[in-house]
Amino acid sequence: MPAQTSKKHTAKRKRRTPSFFYRNPGKLDGALLLNVLILVVFGLVMLFSASYATAYYYEGNSYQYIAPQTIFAIAGVGIMFVVSLVDYHWLRQWTYPAYLLTLIMLAAVPLVGSELNGCKRWLNLKVCTVQPSEIAKFVLILLMAHLMTAHSRRLKHVGYSIVLPIAMLAPIEVLLYVEPHKSAMLLMLALAVIMMWAGGVALRWFVCGAGGLGVLGMAYLVHLHGGDDYAGNRLQDWLASFEDLTKASDQTVQSVYSIGNGGLFGVGIGNSNQKQLWLSEPQNDFIFSILCEELGFIGAVICIALFVVLIVQVVRTAMRAPDRFGALLGVGVAAHISLQVLLNIAVVTNLIPNTGISLPFFSAGGTSLVMLLGEMGVLMSVNRAGNAAEARRREQEKAARDNTVQHPGSRPEAHRVTG
Repeated sequence: MPAQTSKKHTAKRKRRTPSFFYRNPGKLDGALLLNVLILVVFGLVMLFSASYATAYYYEGNSYQYIAPQTIFAIAGVGIMFVVSLVDYHWLRQWTYPAYLLTLIMLAAVPLVGSELNGCKRWLNLKVCTVQPSEIAKFVLILLMAHLMTAHSRRLKHVGYSIVLPIAMLAPIEVLLYVEPHKSAMLLMLALAVIMMWAGGVALRWFVCGAGGLGVLGMAYLVHLHGGDDYAGNRLQDWLASFEDLTKASDQTVQSVYSIGNGGLFGVGIGNSNQKQLWLSEPQNDFIFSILCEELGFIGAVICIALFVVLIVQVVRTAMRAPDRFGALLGVGVAAHISLQVLLNIAVVTNLIPNTGISLPFFSAGGTSLVMLLGEMGVLMSVNRAGNAAEARRREQEKAARDNTVQHPGSRPEAHRVTG
């Protein structure tokens, strides 16, 4: 008997080990796929329109930004399709190795990273340049989904609900502070808080943790306001813009002019004036300003509507996920995209200080685009699993109804096929 029991446990263990690819992948949500592809194509069109003048002036090549971005987009879409066929449970076993590798990459940035505008945020791998902070965003989603699933029954204890997640987040935040990349620090902090809340952290600990972080955040803002570093100057410029816009940073002024110049229908694709070396970083953080100028209020609404639809689709996928881990992955992806879109649009419209955050699918950056499409692939994997589970449930219900019709005097449960 003990030998038989051991064999049973071994068999169970083997069944629980997820395979790399789905054996019977469920159907993919066509509307979700179409929306992602529209955003990718829309982003490429706007990137070329926003960047060709700057690229030609500084690099002597109008295709300096769009050419590599197109290659990354094609590679990213291919990765997305492949990842959508991978069982997302397989990724979970690589959570801690991915976390450690991310910390190593982030630690290497201040030492050997490439510098731009006084910040070191990139690693030059000769073949391509990688921004580890973009990789860290997905790794944090994977990590929080794993922690909130593995310790789901212990989230009433402060050690598992607050201390452990914050202890895992802290090294990432410290390394981002050293770069410095303070916008990524704020984004990842908000991302972690949202996933902890969605994961079911006890309300009392969540309120205490959120309150403590809020106090630290306010203290940090006060420190920035009184400082003379890069972030402090940006905060002071933003506060001054409410009295006189000309006292604000040049980027903010030109961004507001660009949006106002667009009017209702815009000046037409390719016809922006502000991208002619007036607005810095039109291909990156301020690409939404160029979109507003060239496509007007209508174009901006269409862009925002596409993101809103995408977030709704992501949340719907999370709600239909077959398990807790898949649902939390969906929540993390939804939080990542929504936070980044909100922060970027808030910056270009002068609602918050310039944080240097990019617009998903639109801003130049190969690492960001590939990681975003990889996240979409993971989400589509969850979507396939949810659709497959729904299809099995419908088949079982249909079989039960058929058996009930064939044997009206017997119980439906007696004729259901189990396991």
